[in-house]
Amino acid sequence: MSALTETAPPGGPAPRAQGATTPQPGAAAPTVEVTVLVPARDERGSIERCLGSVLAQQGVDFEVVVVDNGSTDGTTELLEALAERDPRVVVVHQPVPSIPVSLNAGLARARGRWLVRVDAHSTISDGYLAHAVERLREGRWAAVGGRKTAVGRTPVGRAVAAVLNSKLAVGGSTYHWGTQEQVVDHVPFGCYPTELVRQLGGWDTEIANNEDFEFDQRLRRRGEILFDPALAIDWDSRETVGALYKQYRRYGTGKPGVALRHPGSLKLRHLAPPLLVAYLAGAAVLGLRRPGLALVAVAPYAAGVAAVGSRIGRSAPADADRAAIPLALAAMQVGWGVGFWRGVSSLLRRAARSGRAA
Repeated sequence: MSALTETAPPGGPAPRAQGATTPQPGAAAPTVEVTVLVPARDERGSIERCLGSVLAQQGVDFEVVVVDNGSTDGTTELLEALAERDPRVVVVHQPVPSIPVSLNAGLARARGRWLVRVDAHSTISDGYLAHAVERLREGRWAAVGGRKTAVGRTPVGRAVAAVLNSKLAVGGSTYHWGTQEQVVDHVPFGCYPTELVRQLGGWDTEIANNEDFEFDQRLRRRGEILFDPALAIDWDSRETVGALYKQYRRYGTGKPGVALRHPGSLKLRHLAPPLLVAYLAGAAVLGLRRPGLALVAVAPYAAGVAAVGSRIGRSAPADADRAAIPLALAAMQVGWGVGFWRGVSSLLRRAARSGRAA
């Protein structure tokens, strides 16, 4: 193992967020201005683009802590070779298959005053780090984050990206489409004061999905979160409708756990997909005996998806697969709704086990 790679130490858990460590009295002051934190697992196809955009940043003194989450596709070797070439890159090996555990392992290693999370599937714009630091130095914000623009690399991928970038599809998720600065309840890949993140115990390891949203709900008790569209993120969308469905099913699965911890974070728009899935499931049961009536029941939803998909298609790239747009829209909604009910089921099973144990 090179001097620039290390294995995350075990360490005891903070409340619901293991892996985060608070600096001890007398600990050395940070020696860099910014720590860029990148969790990665099997990202050989995108990690070089991601780190290239980070390492090209100017105007700030920074390090890049990449937490390799047990990769098996050659990502580990690629990262170690990069760390040998560039002293700003540090690789932390964390084999537990968990994003929040990986984030906390990187947090424990961070030396920067400011912490900037970057996704391994994304690239950041020129001047991103310097601008983020400038906003954080204002002292008004607990976090700042930018606009995440989905980018597809195939015709279907560009159709998926068009859906993800449309307010008609993602609703109140401002970071997908916003053009004006505003205070929000969540940013996707936030920039934070490192010490504040440590004071909050890092990311909650019991929240396997939606860990960033859950963290922001705790963070909002300490200050406001700023959305600044000048912070531009290009993010690789899924390239098939099936992969998009699985992604949103995973997102939905984590939502009930977050809502249980932060009831005020649950909005009406979050309930629409699970209610849709319940409605469609009812129509499917009805179809066993009355197929004609079932078709009548689902026709309004199908017509609505087709109409919204047509509107999104007008602004999609010319080489996007327009036939995939309504399918992607339905995959997002149904996937999220199915995931939500899976999350509810998981919470109920956990409560039953706890009851039996008690």
